Amino acid sequence: MSDIIQLLPDSVANQIAAGEVVQRPASAIKELMENAIDAGADHIKLIIKDAGKTLIQVIDNGCGMSVTDARLCFERHATSKIRKAEDLFAIRTMGFRGEAMASIAAIAHVELRTKRVEDELGTVIEIEGSEVIQQYPDQVSNGTSIQVKNLFYNIPARRNFLKSNAVELRHIIDEFQRIALAHPGIFFSFHNEGNELFHLPKESLKQRIVHLFGNNYNQRLVPVEETTSILNIKGFIGKPEFAKKTRGEQFFFVNNRFIKDPYLNHAVMNAYEEILPADTYPLYVLFIDIDPSKIDINVHPTKTEIKYEDDKAIYAILRSAVKRSLGRFNIAPSLDFEQETGFDSLITPKPLEEIQVPTINFNPNFNPFDDGTPKSNRSYSYPERLEKKNSIPQNWDTLYQITETEEAEQLTLHPAESSSESAIIQPSDQPKKQFFQIHNRYIVSQIHSGFMLIDQQAAHERILFEQFQQQLQQNQGVSQQSLFPQTIDLAAADFALVQDILPEITALGFQLRPFGKTTYIVDGIPADLEKINEGQIIERLLEDFKNQSDLKLSKREKLAKSLAKNASIKQGAKLDNEEMADLIDRLFACESPNISLSGKPVIITITLQELAERFGKGL
Repeated sequence: MSDIIQLLPDSVANQIAAGEVVQRPASAIKELMENAIDAGADHIKLIIKDAGKTLIQVIDNGCGMSVTDARLCFERHATSKIRKAEDLFAIRTMGFRGEAMASIAAIAHVELRTKRVEDELGTVIEIEGSEVIQQYPDQVSNGTSIQVKNLFYNIPARRNFLKSNAVELRHIIDEFQRIALAHPGIFFSFHNEGNELFHLPKESLKQRIVHLFGNNYNQRLVPVEETTSILNIKGFIGKPEFAKKTRGEQFFFVNNRFIKDPYLNHAVMNAYEEILPADTYPLYVLFIDIDPSKIDINVHPTKTEIKYEDDKAIYAILRSAVKRSLGRFNIAPSLDFEQETGFDSLITPKPLEEIQVPTINFNPNFNPFDDGTPKSNRSYSYPERLEKKNSIPQNWDTLYQITETEEAEQLTLHPAESSSESAIIQPSDQPKKQFFQIHNRYIVSQIHSGFMLIDQQAAHERILFEQFQQQLQQNQGVSQQSLFPQTIDLAAADFALVQDILPEITALGFQLRPFGKTTYIVDGIPADLEKINEGQIIERLLEDFKNQSDLKLSKREKLAKSLAKNASIKQGAKLDNEEMADLIDRLFACESPNISLSGKPVIITITLQELAERFGKGL
């Protein structure tokens, strides 16, 4: 029997490695940008087309490569970061495995242009599917430029698994933001389809956060800083009132490397205990600086997971640092009792000129009622009501008495007087049905067999959901124009998401138009949304849309569900009898009035028999 175990060809091995390292265009961008940072670049430009499927280009002004290094960088396990096994526990650079360039070259058309400062000519290498097509010297700029074209061209199955351009663009933006946050001292620019999405100059960490997520984040940030013998922590956390329903704005960096760590996330969430709204997640951008020998980053191909030597100590220090910052800067702001800045001018007054006392001239004998007549010749007359101060009209109380005859006339409607006006005043023979609220949450309605309890919020959500679904199917959402159009500044990922779902948002009744790179102007909102902030409803709509994980729902159903939840009346809203009656009428006109959007009951019926049994007696 012949041997059955064989060595894999290099091309197949590279494609297998590519499956681990390069899962989508965002993965390739992460590896290329990290290589540019390791090359010492302080100016990095990212260019993509077709969400990275057609073109990914990273241009940097780093140290560049020699002819030999340019060729070797495409070989597997070729790296400048590792010389011996002990080096794995002293790593402070981004890439070190030596697999990224080989993996990318195995599944795409790659062109590398690189030059060192001391060289007169640079090197150009073209590779297709791990095969070098040509290599030649050329006049190129200092640094390195890498173009990756037609990603997964030779693995159609992997290419077919890629999502829509909008989804892939969001993943690219996420990776770009992580790298840009970790290196605020580097200039970054990001161009998509010829449009510049980000232009990030060298700046502080707080300015970088604001530039990435929007100017409104300037007032949401609380600084964190802790120095210990085990590790150092610095960064920013968000104020509890600005927490969102999604986890998208939570970043951990260990030695400037982005990581995903549920254990550390639990430490931060524990620090927010009792001050965070339910089912919300705060913003945090936290940097942990620790001795590389105390951690192991070589546990995952994408290097986003880390093992710690003393994870319990790290947990306790992180939780304590976040909790202290919340107490100092948010919950109990510190006051300077030595000096109040509002009274600085009183503490150190400016020298004043000599004060001149103003003089006033007046006539002490002036009398406005003096007509010139001598006092002895004046006569005065007083009204009779003043002369008789103690006289009270007799029988004054009869003014407020109503005779029995008059009362009867007022309450009796004569047949001759049954005009249209009197018919309106006359109460109907069958008065309107009365409804009652319990704790401004539930509506009680009497029925023949007992009574119903209706969850007012769940009922209104069901009504709006079916209404929005119908509008989306017919593309006839009714919109009300805003008297003063409002602008909303979104994060780049949210801006891309709005572009993806803009037709559906328009069908619901929203009228949006882009204004700048990450801003929309809201000209109108659905007509049924009253007393609501346009910017807030759109932000909540996007957060709920991203937070829904039900794969069975279509894009339109997710939007209708999100908008219904945010636009519905909430628990605690007081309703009058007419509003309750209208809500119940609209609820029973729905196709599924008994089931809420979360699959729970909207209506609970309690019969007279059940009540009698509770009181221990039969009907």
